[in-house]
Amino acid sequence: MEQEQAIGAKRVWESVKLYTVKCAKCSKWRLIPTKEKYEEIRERIVERSFLCDTARAWRPNVSCNDESDVKQDDSFLWAMDRPRIPQTPPGWQRILRIRAEGGTKFADVYYVTPSNKRLRSMVELSRYINEHPHLKGVNISQFSFQPPVPLDEKYIAKRARSTTHDTSSTPAAGAYHALQTQNDSSGVPESATTEAKAPAQS
Repeated sequence: MEQEQAIGAKRVWESVKLYTVKCAKCSKWRLIPTKEKYEEIRERIVERSFLCDTARAWRPNVSCNDESDVKQDDSFLWAMDRPRIPQTPPGWQRILRIRAEGGTKFADVYYVTPSNKRLRSMVELSRYINEHPHLKGVNISQFSFQPPVPLDEKYIAKRARSTTHDTSSTPAAGAYHALQTQNDSSGVPESATTEAKAPAQS
């Protein structure tokens, strides 16, 4: 336990380059200054619609009359987060890694513990929490391994026709948030830096 507490959490490479949220009133994108702020907004987006006025917490004079902070174009690969994903507990990291185009899954989600251990499923997470009782105030309800949904439907391969389409997982308009991943010349997403600013949609 002492060793685990002594290890400092390392920043892990992930696919997200920017985070942005769309104003529910004017539909313009506003950049979110930090990943932590983005996660806070995402968790409560259904109960608290995001407005340009919300962004005044970090941009005092912004309003719906201002141009969008970023354009939704082909310079980024866009994906939409699901609402109500819990904000990551302090000291932990929620990492998103985009898979190569043409696969059957868009992205992988995993968590990095304060001791830098990677957890890739609820089973691994539950086991880790049970084996570390000193992690008070942390429980599995604070985590979600649901990946975002790509806006480009052609990015992932379609499943066999015999597969039943689950409409419950289909994004609902206005209830999701967009993450942006920017690709380099090799087609592999660039790594996010600690200074990278963050995007989302309402």
